[in-house]
Formats: sequence, C-alpha cells, structure tokens
Amino acid sequence: MPMKKVTLIAVLSALSLTASPWSIADVPPLPNTMVAAAIDRGGGPEVLSIHQLPVPKLGPGEVLIAVHAAGVGVWEAGIRQHPGDGAKFPLVLGSDGAGAVAAVGSGVRGFKVGDQVYGAGGAFYAQYVTVRAEDIARVPKGIGPTEAAILAISGLSALQGIDDVLELKAGDTLIIHGATGGVGTLAVQFAKLRGLKVLATASNDEGLALVTRLGADAVVNGKTSDIAAAAQRFAPHGVDAVLGLVGGNALERCIDALRQDGRGRVAYLYGMEPLPKPRLGIRMTLYSYISGVREFERLNTAVEAARLRVPIAAEYSLADAAKAHERLEIGHLLGKIVLHVRE
Repeated sequence: MPMKKVTLIAVLSALSLTASPWSIADVPPLPNTMVAAAIDRGGGPEVLSIHQLPVPKLGPGEVLIAVHAAGVGVWEAGIRQHPGDGAKFPLVLGSDGAGAVAAVGSGVRGFKVGDQVYGAGGAFYAQYVTVRAEDIARVPKGIGPTEAAILAISGLSALQGIDDVLELKAGDTLIIHGATGGVGTLAVQFAKLRGLKVLATASNDEGLALVTRLGADAVVNGKTSDIAAAAQRFAPHGVDAVLGLVGGNALERCIDALRQDGRGRVAYLYGMEPLPKPRLGIRMTLYSYISGVREFERLNTAVEAARLRVPIAAEYSLADAAKAHERLEIGHLLGKIVLHVRE
C-alpha cells in the first residue's frame, strides 16, 4: 500500500491519448447520495459491491471531485483482503483518480468548479470524493482524463525514485526491474527524459515490446533470460542504479549487476515483497511517493516535457469493480487498470 507525506528514505491494451467525451463543463449538480464500490468486510474480489452512500462532506482545505475514473492499484488488493482493525465500513477503495472539481472548501486557492484535476489520497471508487487541495493538480497537457486517473501515484513514485532517491544524472545507467507496471512504464519515460541509459526487465514478450516502444535502450526477460549477461553487455563496468518494482530472485540478480565501487544504489517501493537483501557497500532505500503542490508541479512539468504515454492495462465500469480486482490478482499487467466511474 502506498503511503504519502513520509520521507523518501522511509519511502497494452491501449496507449491512446485521445480525450474522453466526458467534459469538465458538465459537472453534475450535487446530490445527497452517490454510487460507490465499497467493502463491508475483508476478503476476495467478491466483497467489492455497489453501495448507495452519502456524498462526502467538504472540509476546510478540501476539494470535492466529481470522479470520472479511478486507478486500481496493486496494493488495493491487500487493503481489500485485510482492511485492518480500525477500518470503518462500508470502506470505499481507490487511492487515486481524476475528475472535475464540484465544490471547494474554505481556504482553498487555485481551483474552481469545473477544473479538470487528478490526484491521490481519497476514496476514488465513488461518484464523489473529497481530497486535500495540496494532493491534486490540474491534468497536464497531452493527458486525457482517463489516463490522468492512473497518473498520480505511479507518476510521483517513478519521478521521485529517479530524481530524489537514486539522484541520477544524464549518462547514468539504470536497471528498471518490473518495468511494465504502472510505475515502471512511466519510470522508463522519465529516465529517458533525464538522459539516462535504461535496461528494462519484463516477464513476457508483450512486456518487452511495450518497454521498447516506451524508449528502453535494452530489454531482458527477467524470468527466462540471463540478467547478469544482459547487464554486462549493457554496462560492462557495472550499473549505476536499480529501481526495483518487483521483488524476488530476479531483483537480486539485478542488484548483483551494480558497480562495486561503493557508488551503486537501489531504490525499491514500500509494500513490495519480498524485500531485497541488504548489501554492504550499496545504498539501498525503501521509499514511497510524496504528494504536495510542488511535487505535482514537478510531475506535470516532466509529463509535458516527456510527452508521456500512460499505458492502460484494462478498463472496467464501476459496477464491475469486483471483476477489475479479479484481473488485478492475475497479475502481468501492462500498465495500470482503470475503473470508469462516470462515462
């Protein structure tokens, strides 16, 4: 599960950028109730069901969003299975999404009703969600509202991993392990924007083709091919850094390919299992994304400069949220799943 507002040290089926026919000018009048996909207990995908719930109340510093679409993150399967002792049911899932501003709370500056926005930190499997104003941003140029729904967490995680945790510069070499998921596909593009040389791993031919199209300099099948040999060809004197997005033996082999002069480093995301083994002489950092006004500004700048493509693994309606989670648990996603809340 991703965390926000923590320190960095602690923490295709489609590639279309066509805008949705849904228009931000058509913000519906505020009702008293809304449709949401929520759980009443922990369990398998079948516990996700449609509920009629009150529209959330707007607090100071918050923005009410009429949700267009929500991202379905891999960590949300864990929340659904084990919501925790403090969970309040019905519990609406959905950590990020996009939509139109329907109302603004006191103290909010910079947003108005009708603005097309995306962000993180709410409960986006619903027709309406309240989010802190600092956790949203206007949808950047070149990105449609559907792609924006899966941009916030993956985009911040990818960009901050490269810039802030690994501190990479133009000409450095980077292995992105697990490059076909929501974070990995964006990390490949941000890495190329920064002038890095990228070796991307994937687990099947479709994934290898995808990351090649996204700009990876070299690719290797992390399940069936020799990662050590591929890394040796890619960076004969050792790779500068590894961005680990999937745990396991293949990640350990990627780490083995790092330079041995004490300057090699690894970044891996909070919630990944199993975690990599500690190594002497290698800087290894567990991190999670940080949201905030400046972070979203930086992300939007990078998105527009990279002419970012946001791969969509699959699309489902809100009514089919359980089916979306069934697909989530199969794995091998090329990008991230989108849940359409409002057509």
